[in-house]
Amino acid sequence: MLAPEVPMSHSLAGEPPSAGRRAAPLTTAVYSAAEWDLLTTLPGRVLVAAASPAPGRPPRGVAEGLAGLDAVAAGRASDSDLVRAVVAAIYARHDGAPMPDERLADLVDLLAAARAAVRVLRRRADPADSAAYRQWVESVAARVCHAAPSPAGVSPADRRLLDRLAGSLELR
Repeated sequence: MLAPEVPMSHSLAGEPPSAGRRAAPLTTAVYSAAEWDLLTTLPGRVLVAAASPAPGRPPRGVAEGLAGLDAVAAGRASDSDLVRAVVAAIYARHDGAPMPDERLADLVDLLAAARAAVRVLRRRADPADSAAYRQWVESVAARVCHAAPSPAGVSPADRRLLDRLAGSLELR
């Protein structure tokens, strides 16, 4: 059975929805439900991975988590229709239901998901939207890592995480 398609095209940002209906973001590509789920869950998975304790990394606290949430929210001001649509979907989706921990914290799976998102974006997104999305997702991890207290700046373990994520997102 084919997954339902989620149409996307240039957004009507700032225009109110019609009476009784939610405005659907419009962009130039069409994503399947599975592709859209991948694109909308990846930023949260990156935030959790960057904020989770790991050997060689400074302890994480509220400030680091808030920095990651702020980075996700910053996508609302993006020039990219895709990034704004993903942020809107993230905010619309959160109903308090937790995602399984093992899906969120496993770095190998996270990097594989990032590579899969790049493949989806390569096939379906405008190159500018693809670049904006990938840079925005990387910025989520960077903001968490830079918020962590470390006398020498970003720890070597955090630098490895950021480098591996950037590589998976084809930013380096």
